[in-house]
Amino acid sequence: MKTLKFTELGLSNEILKAVTDMGFEEATPIQSLSIPKVMTGIDIIGQAQTGTGKTAAFGIPLLEKIDSKNKHVQAIILCPTRELAIQVSEELKNLSKYKRGINIIPVYGGQPIQRQMLALSKGAQIIIGTPGRVIDHLERKTLKLDLASTIVLDEADEMLDMGFRDDIELILKSMPEERQTVFFSATMPKEFLFLTKKYQKHPETIKVVNEKLTVPLIEQYYFDIREHQKLEALTRCLDMYDPKLSLVFCNTKKRVDEIAASLQARGYSADAIHGDMNQPQRDRVMSKFRTGSIEILIATDVAARGIDVDDIEMVFNFDVPKDDEDYVHRIGRTGRAGRAGKAYSFVSGKDIYKLRDIQRYTKANIKRTQVPSLADVENVKITITLEKIKDVLKEKDNEKYAQMAELLISEDITSLDVAAALLKMMFASDKKEQEEKKADSFANAPRYENTGARERGMTRLFINIGKKDNVRAGDFVGAIAGETGLDGNLIGNIKILESFSFVEVPQEHADNVINALNSSNIKGKRVSVEPAKENAEGSKLDTRPKPFRFKKRDNRIKN
Repeated sequence: MKTLKFTELGLSNEILKAVTDMGFEEATPIQSLSIPKVMTGIDIIGQAQTGTGKTAAFGIPLLEKIDSKNKHVQAIILCPTRELAIQVSEELKNLSKYKRGINIIPVYGGQPIQRQMLALSKGAQIIIGTPGRVIDHLERKTLKLDLASTIVLDEADEMLDMGFRDDIELILKSMPEERQTVFFSATMPKEFLFLTKKYQKHPETIKVVNEKLTVPLIEQYYFDIREHQKLEALTRCLDMYDPKLSLVFCNTKKRVDEIAASLQARGYSADAIHGDMNQPQRDRVMSKFRTGSIEILIATDVAARGIDVDDIEMVFNFDVPKDDEDYVHRIGRTGRAGRAGKAYSFVSGKDIYKLRDIQRYTKANIKRTQVPSLADVENVKITITLEKIKDVLKEKDNEKYAQMAELLISEDITSLDVAAALLKMMFASDKKEQEEKKADSFANAPRYENTGARERGMTRLFINIGKKDNVRAGDFVGAIAGETGLDGNLIGNIKILESFSFVEVPQEHADNVINALNSSNIKGKRVSVEPAKENAEGSKLDTRPKPFRFKKRDNRIKN
């Protein structure tokens, strides 16, 4: 279809200026079709894949229709995850930065509800939230939707998959009968169609779906390998292609932990995200991934919803997804914003039949390919090194080193011999360094590693006060934040026992916390703080499974 420029959509100068600041000129197909329709106030069913610009498609017309002088809630946007709610909120705030008097508030679990209640009491025209937290505010009467004229369900199919149907219906029933109801979804399951029939009036369907259901710029491949070869295949791909950022999808939380632990043990910059992690833990991991502090994120499908990072170059399906739609969502995390991307699926045994179902559903050409051999990986490293040498040869300050090389040249030694010897030394040194780095991956771990903490990267501290001292979790958070300046959201699990307590803090801040608290008082009592022992009393009450640890063994794929 013909796409339109934003200047052709009849938008206000404030919105056009904000769009220009964001670097956009031409609207995407879903934006070109949706913005004029949503502006009219009719009910809409929008079908488009993740990463096609849906947020602006419904966000821009919402902002244009808001009465900034009216401080009541005029529109609500429901999202399946906290991450997506934050993302939508940030984009709408960027789009509305030149529109005065518009207040946008995100509400979601994992953030103190009192903070949200205070923000809501000051008034807001647009609320963006997850169904559970919106229901919580409705029950507390801190949020009223009786004057709201528009509701948007973003990624409605995902919310239904996550079991939010009852919450969605309750929210819809709390709104006026005369309203605009806008549903955006990547797929159209029966449960979704039921909602549209029950709660929409003569909706107009806007469908922008690629014929293959996937972004054309994504190259899709699969490896037909045995189960025990998957990890080695993954590491070879990472070494061969060296992606800036990559996502690895697994079907279970246990598998996510296993792969993360194994990659870390091999020296890769990797971390995990899944549903068993609390919100502050997930926030820390996502922040590291967005800033490039970690390059490989291992995730389950549910935990990855809402991840919107443009620089993801590769997606690896360590496990073939159970649902065809999940495959589309997974690989859609790469190849965004006009960039090229690659997706690799590791297929073992009967998974090949599932892959064929996915191919029929997506109408995509998923090509079979071979796992890079050790020789392939080595050749890539050699090529990179030779290119660096060519760059150095172009520089003009090599005379000193040329004189050194001349000292080695004689009747028995040629310049070619010298160059070969230097390259041999370079690659031998590099290989030794890599082996030492992998061998020392645990030896070089932070000093407070084995303290029985539930979460990787955290240290569990023993503190000599407990229930008998009338201490609460908030007292520990307040003391640590007050004495060290550490954000309270970074503090992990807190366990308060009768005469002592355990508090988890990030390993890199453990020294600072111990030093600060050992010279302070909590509840009027002088405290003593030290790293906990892994088998310290109280840890037996922790029934959560410990992170999986791989035994050392060589499962390399033979060339």
